[in-house]
Amino acid sequence: MEEQYRVGVSVATLWTSPQTPRACDQNVLTSPVDIRGWLKELSQTERRQLSDDDLIQTQVLYGEKVVVLDKQTDWLKVAVTEQPSSKHEAGYPGWLPASHVIAESQLKAYHRDRKFAVINQPTAFVYTDDGERTLEVSYQTTFPLIDSPDKEKELRVLTPHGLRVINKQDAVIYSDLASIPQPHGTDLVKSGEMFLDLPYLWGGISGFGFDCSGFTYTLHKAWGIVIPRDASEQALQGVSIAQTDCQPGDLIFFAKDKGRGPVYHVGIYYGEGHMLHAPSSGKSIEIVAIEETVHRDNFYTIKRFYSDTKCGESE
Repeated sequence: MEEQYRVGVSVATLWTSPQTPRACDQNVLTSPVDIRGWLKELSQTERRQLSDDDLIQTQVLYGEKVVVLDKQTDWLKVAVTEQPSSKHEAGYPGWLPASHVIAESQLKAYHRDRKFAVINQPTAFVYTDDGERTLEVSYQTTFPLIDSPDKEKELRVLTPHGLRVINKQDAVIYSDLASIPQPHGTDLVKSGEMFLDLPYLWGGISGFGFDCSGFTYTLHKAWGIVIPRDASEQALQGVSIAQTDCQPGDLIFFAKDKGRGPVYHVGIYYGEGHMLHAPSSGKSIEIVAIEETVHRDNFYTIKRFYSDTKCGESE
């Protein structure tokens, strides 16, 4: 049985191999990570290299579970259990520094069979009981809820580093996974709008930066809907929707060779011929007319993952 760990940094980056990181990536190899410093210092060429040279596989949020698949000196190959992938049955695989995770055996009370608080802002800060700011975490970071000592302002939560405090205004509380409300497609779109103008990040899956499928994966996760991490696998699931029946919240997929080749991009339909998407390195999350994009001739399919299945038929 694979050993289970929890991520102990604000956002952990999973690399293709331990040899993949460059000198300019040191800020996200330390513990704690300085993801804002890393992103600020990366040149556009260095950002593009992340995708062009396949340097990053995905990212994983603070407190999320990973299982260890392999070890190499001070690096671990892990699978992210909350990110479905055909690359490994345990979850999306990649390499990270061993210092970025904490063994679950060391976290005696870390479990989620209680109410939990989920960050619903692009990013938010975690504090000690004394009000000291400890780290900045992403949208969808999830914490087991302990109590609310100040019912107006604060929530006490459990983290991989023990009891901490978050601002109540930065989170939504659920009693269990079943209590997450089923969304309309417009709810997915509204959740995505808060990230407009956020710069694209290959492999990104956080409020610090997304790639195209990391963006659609995370928007669905926010509403309790689990879909695959990668666009090519997202396109194989869900309910098929005819172009004439496309509604806001549906996912639009594009494939090379005028839709006949491999799937390479996904956006979320916004309405009136527009989509909300994370475009590519050097650009930011935007709402754009599909006919005005480089993808316009490469339409592949439309899929729906939210509960309204009046249109289309399941594959």
